[in-house]
Amino acid sequence: MKKKLSKAITSCQISNSKNLKSIIFLGYLPPVNTLKKINSIPEEETFFPAELLYCKKSKLVQLGCVVNKEILFPYTYPYTSSTTKILRSNFLDLFNDVSKKINLSKDDLIIDIGSNDGNLLSNFKHKHKVLGITPEKIGKQAIKKGIPTIINYFNKKVSSKVIKTFGKAKIITATNVFAHIDNINEIVKIIKRTLKNDGVFISESHYLLPLIRTLQYDTIYHEHLRYYSLQSLKYLFEKHNLEIIDTKEIPTHGGSIRVYAARKGKFKVTKNVRIQLRKEQKYLNIKNFKKFKNNIVKSKIDLFNLIKKIKENKKSIYGVGAPSRASTLINYLSLDQDLIDCVLEIKGSHKIGHYIPGTRIPILDEKILSKTKPDFLILFSWHIKNELKKNLRKKGFKGKFIIPLPKPVIEN
Repeated sequence: MKKKLSKAITSCQISNSKNLKSIIFLGYLPPVNTLKKINSIPEEETFFPAELLYCKKSKLVQLGCVVNKEILFPYTYPYTSSTTKILRSNFLDLFNDVSKKINLSKDDLIIDIGSNDGNLLSNFKHKHKVLGITPEKIGKQAIKKGIPTIINYFNKKVSSKVIKTFGKAKIITATNVFAHIDNINEIVKIIKRTLKNDGVFISESHYLLPLIRTLQYDTIYHEHLRYYSLQSLKYLFEKHNLEIIDTKEIPTHGGSIRVYAARKGKFKVTKNVRIQLRKEQKYLNIKNFKKFKNNIVKSKIDLFNLIKKIKENKKSIYGVGAPSRASTLINYLSLDQDLIDCVLEIKGSHKIGHYIPGTRIPILDEKILSKTKPDFLILFSWHIKNELKKNLRKKGFKGKFIIPLPKPVIEN
């Protein structure tokens, strides 16, 4: 029997409530890391529905479709966290944060779920025992760095193996993966059983508030099953007799939230939790979500018209950066090679030599920039536009920049 590629969400992923309200439907989008090689013959591709849903009971904003994890996170998954300066800085900040907040000994075990190439654990490995768990072959790079890594998906079987071989963990981290895993209640149970009694679970996830405030609809794609608020995380953890003991907004991925959770009563709850929960109240309601939807539609029309006007004047537009969010924006606007000539990536990127998913827009090495001299560059990683603009000027780009979100504008 053929395995289903996806399943529709009919009840809340946290509370199981069937009372789900639609926020916006972005159409059918391709998996953001299914990359076809340049000059390959066009063939059938699979697209999946991308709809945002809201559960009033748990306050969770979630995707309406779960795509098979082998499609989204294959063994050949191209993402490498160490190539991103902001992530390297963030993981150092996390290490420093943990070292101040939690009393750790050299024998304490730190586990990172979705450890990728070991970027986060490299900060801990000289002072504590570390273990990475990741399903992608990139985990072999971590092993070469001296970071023990299990190349598999995190599940009950893997947890049992970890406990038997390494013991229970004092710290478990899940950065930019905790919103990606299906069956989240089961995952929290497994995390809890893998933690020591006085252990701490630390998650970092793209945060719902900046997503709404800065109109980050480009971060809606199938890897992101849930868009957490602190309220929805509070509901999730309390269901499993855990409590949030601290929280912090961080700049990664255009705005994320770092959350510390532990068994109830084991740690003092900081005032940051109360302050952040109060801050969220005005955002989590249907009226505000309707406004969010209307702003997305307006932004889409404005951006398409801006690109249309440039192309009518026979000017060239290159994209800069091919993160997952670029795939959503390009496909939602139905852009292709006639509107965006190509997308540039830094040397060493696994995405060079492929097309943007769902299109024939080629991803090329940014070294062509000095030879081809495009008129405009559209910055798909617009949330770090200042850093990008500075670097591109250094490399000799003299044209103008298109900033696609939150309000499409042309900048010098």
